[in-house]
Amino acid sequence: MAHIDYYLATISPFTYLAGPEFEKIVAKHGATVTYKPLDIMGLFGETGGIPPGQRHVNRQEYRLQDMRRRALVTDLPFTIKPAHWPTNIAPSSYAIIAAQNAGGNVGALVQALTKACWADDKNIAEDDVIRACLEETGFDPALADSGLLEGADTYARNLEEAVAKGVFGAPFFISDKDERFWGQDRLNDLDRHLSGEF
Repeated sequence: MAHIDYYLATISPFTYLAGPEFEKIVAKHGATVTYKPLDIMGLFGETGGIPPGQRHVNRQEYRLQDMRRRALVTDLPFTIKPAHWPTNIAPSSYAIIAAQNAGGNVGALVQALTKACWADDKNIAEDDVIRACLEETGFDPALADSGLLEGADTYARNLEEAVAKGVFGAPFFISDKDERFWGQDRLNDLDRHLSGEF
């Protein structure tokens, strides 16, 4: 059975746009997934990336066009400039870590949190938003308050591990054969890899 380490950022528009297709690919191949939320701004700092707001205007304009097109292709509701972006992603990341430890549909939780930011104009740093996403996806809303120390430790470890494994953005997928795929637009390649094509 194939396994995927999935490095993600709950504030990443492309993590949101990747969600449904990624979960279809996982189901198709019967793969297992370890969801690894991380500090995307810390990752940029460690790997030479530049936060979107600090990029050259050409890159910023292209990013907006690309997000619009990707949203149309995926047919997901999408807000180009959400009301609460950027925001502190640590609390939502801790909730994903706690949910993964508890067991359940973590992919659905990732999608609910990213949708809250990128389609529903909600602040995913707020406890009530996180609790609502947990409840919506079948988790105990109290997970938002539990395991904060472990969540913080895992969140920091995920960043260190990501850098060590060659990750530089999100979403980023690494197969158990160390094949790496960056971005929502590489999901077809991940699918073909899991099918044994490369």
